[in-house]
Amino acid sequence: MQIDAILSDLLSATGASRVTLRQNVPGEYAFPVTHEALAPGVSSLRDEHTVDLRTQPVALEVAAGRQVVQDDCATAYDDPAFHGMREVYGGLAAQVVTPVMRDGAVAGIVSVHQLGTRRQWTAAEIEACRTAAARLGELL
Repeated sequence: MQIDAILSDLLSATGASRVTLRQNVPGEYAFPVTHEALAPGVSSLRDEHTVDLRTQPVALEVAAGRQVVQDDCATAYDDPAFHGMREVYGGLAAQVVTPVMRDGAVAGIVSVHQLGTRRQWTAAEIEACRTAAARLGELL
């Protein structure tokens, strides 16, 4: 499937721990993970439904159509729910979260997660996230 190939390519290009695609699925949990690519030993988020994205600061930024780049999630927000999400997600340390736009609306969310240790995302990695999101927007 093309979506899986795009996510796998992004995982490879960034060397991250996990890449997910969340889609706006009517009648479902808000933006469930529909596809993902995982580094060896990294757990899936497909069945994770305890984190309410509607209140998460990153999700609110992305819902407004903005990309969020965090080199160190531990210092990004003081919000206790955000730090709870970091633990639920396996020790989320750094992330790039990019909206997938379709017809002027957010149709999905591409998240690139680094677990365990923070990292500085390169300009090329950030651009790779934007490119992947644009390609996905054409497919959704």
